[in-house]
Amino acid sequence: MTPREEPADRNLALDLARVTEAAAMAAARFQGRGDKESVDQAAVDAMRAILDTIDMDGLVVIGEGEKDDAPMLANGERVGNGSPPAVDVAVDPVDGTRLTAEGMPGALAVLALSGRGTMYAPGRLVYMDKIAVGEQAAGVIDLDAPVDHNLDRVARALGKDIDDLTAIILDRPRNQPYIDAVRKAGARIRLIRDGDISGAIATAVPDSGIDILFGIGGSPEAVTAACALLCLGGEIQCRLWPRDDSERDYANEAGLDLDQIIGIHDLVDSEDVFFAATGVTTGELLDGVRFIPNGAETHTVVMRSKTGTVRFIRAHHRFDRLSKITSAYDGVIQG
Repeated sequence: MTPREEPADRNLALDLARVTEAAAMAAARFQGRGDKESVDQAAVDAMRAILDTIDMDGLVVIGEGEKDDAPMLANGERVGNGSPPAVDVAVDPVDGTRLTAEGMPGALAVLALSGRGTMYAPGRLVYMDKIAVGEQAAGVIDLDAPVDHNLDRVARALGKDIDDLTAIILDRPRNQPYIDAVRKAGARIRLIRDGDISGAIATAVPDSGIDILFGIGGSPEAVTAACALLCLGGEIQCRLWPRDDSERDYANEAGLDLDQIIGIHDLVDSEDVFFAATGVTTGELLDGVRFIPNGAETHTVVMRSKTGTVRFIRAHHRFDRLSKITSAYDGVIQG
C-alpha cells in the first residue's frame, strides 16, 4: 500500500450528518408526488450546498448519473471547502428515488468518506452480484457457493435454523434464481423494490430482522454499503455483472476481472471510514422525515470504522432559525 493522508481525528461523520439531513428533508418534500427527477434534484442541491461548508478536500468517486442519468453529484467532482483531509467520497443523495416518488418505505440519503485513493471505482460497470452479512456471520460466506450452503453457514454462525433466517433481495427478474433458491432452502425472504444500500446495512444492524443479502444490484451501492459494513464489522462480497457484450468489452479494455470476487477491503481499502445516512421515508433501518409546524424531525445514523462508534440521532430542525444563518435550506423550507 502506498502512503496516503489519513483523515483528521475529528469524527467527520458528525459533519456528514448535516449533509444527509438536509438532503433527506429536501427530498421528502416530494414524497408521493410521482416525480423521481424532482426528488433527486432537490436532494442533490441541498447536499451540495452543505458539502461546500465541510472542512475537507473531497473527490467524488462513487457519485450519481452513471446508471440512470440522474441530476449529478458526478464522479470526479470536488466537494468540501478544499481544506485537509483529502478524502474519497461515495454519495447517493437518495438511495430509493422511486420509493420516495411513489411514497414507499425505505429511502435514505447517504454519504461516506475514506482516505484519498481507497475506494473502488467500477467505471461503466454499474451492476454487481452481491452477498452481505453482519458481524456474527462475517467470514463464513462465499459468493461462489450455492445459496443453500451460504444459508446453512450463516444459520450456524447466528445460532438459528435456516427456516428462521430472513434474506433480503432486490425484486428484479435478474434475481429470480436467488429467490427460487432461498425458497427451496426454506428461509424467509424480504423483497425490496429499491434501496439495496439499506438492505445490506440491515444485515449488520441488531433487531433489523434481516440476516443476509443476496442478488444483483448497483455497483456504486455496493461500495457505499461496504463503507457502512466496515464500520459495523460486517462483510460484503461482490462480482462485476456486465449487462451486455459492450460492457464485457469495456471490462477487458479497462483490465477489470469479471471472475474476481471483490471483497470488502477491495471495495474500501481504509481503516478509517466515515458514514452517515438519514431516512427519507421510513424503513427497516431509519424513520423517515416528519414535517411539523415550521420545522422537521429527522432520524440519522452516523458511523466511524476506526472507533466502531455508531450513533443514531433524532434531530429537530427549526426552519425559522435556519433561514437566518444559511440559504442552504431554502429548498427545504420553501417546499
